[in-house]
Amino acid sequence: MIARKYIDELAEIGGYFSVIGIIGPRQVGKTTLVKAFMKTLEKPAMYLDMEKPSDFQKLNEAEYFFAQHESSCLIIDEIQRRPELFPLIRAAVDENRIPMRFILLGSASPDLLRGTSESLAGRISYVRMHPFSLMEVGQDKPVQLHFRGGFPDAYLAPTDKMANRWLDDFIGTYIERDLPLLGLPASPVTTRRLWEMLAWQNANLLNASAFGNSLGYTHQTIINYLEFIEGAFMFARLLPYSLNLGKRLVKTPKAYITDTGVLHRLLRVNSYDDLMGMPILGASFEAFVFQNIMAHKPEDVDVSFYRTHAGAEVDFVFTRASKVITTAEAKFSTAPKLAKGTYIAMGDLGAKQNYVIVPASDPYQLKEGITVCGVHYFLENVLGEM
Repeated sequence: MIARKYIDELAEIGGYFSVIGIIGPRQVGKTTLVKAFMKTLEKPAMYLDMEKPSDFQKLNEAEYFFAQHESSCLIIDEIQRRPELFPLIRAAVDENRIPMRFILLGSASPDLLRGTSESLAGRISYVRMHPFSLMEVGQDKPVQLHFRGGFPDAYLAPTDKMANRWLDDFIGTYIERDLPLLGLPASPVTTRRLWEMLAWQNANLLNASAFGNSLGYTHQTIINYLEFIEGAFMFARLLPYSLNLGKRLVKTPKAYITDTGVLHRLLRVNSYDDLMGMPILGASFEAFVFQNIMAHKPEDVDVSFYRTHAGAEVDFVFTRASKVITTAEAKFSTAPKLAKGTYIAMGDLGAKQNYVIVPASDPYQLKEGITVCGVHYFLENVLGEM
């Protein structure tokens, strides 16, 4: 059993907020987490799954049910299936505002969980769950985590073949059921083609117009479709660093598939050995670094990338209150070499210490102010100390 990092966070915010929202993609481990958390509670708790007909019917008279269990912690899974519950939860909380009255689980972002942003504003705090990270599984299995991704059923599968099969089924279910349930109006064929295009553009600038030209849709339609996939946590946009440094900066965001296992299945990469011989290896590793960074960065730290029209660029810029803390470049290499444009970018941004993140390495100085280190070291000793 791999211990998740979210238990302590749930306990902390549950001591103050009446409603906790646990959000993240399907199959990321939300149900497992909340059932483990239930065992730590000192108050009664009841788990209700809105995909289970008997539990669904229990909330047909939700106002009465909430009143009957006002001293318990009610855990409602797949809450997006019952958006009409949000105003009733708000009313129940306002009548009896005690900590940890409800825990809501959903496979969509707050904007797609219709009603939470408006009905529960000021009453709910969100915990965003990510797939397994290297800090959770341990630094001795980076290859398995990189290739299979961090979804528990894929990472823990007995073989790569079984992991690939699970991921194929997972992608198919998202395309054919989950995204349409969230309101995505595209056909499954269009959704798959769009998702695969995103995979080929992974770690590069997002070109929605090219997607639209290829699929026969307008630029705005593609943007709308991408927002659904992003809201379902399967794709992320990394925004460019935007402070004026007297440079002509690229303003287009970069695109990342948020789990490398999903990325590799969309690209039909069957094994880690196959990946080693493919030109997408560098972009795949950058996505792996990105997903680990986003799982562990402090809430007050923002992450962006830096690129100028003159060719200066660095993969990750870490800022707090708009002040640059450090930068990092991801390189799949045992002996990384930086391009001239990366040195220029690091100089432009003026961080005292910069990093080159490689798959695994003891830290060493590449040049003054630039340290080469492995992913685990960066997460624990750099990101963890921000």
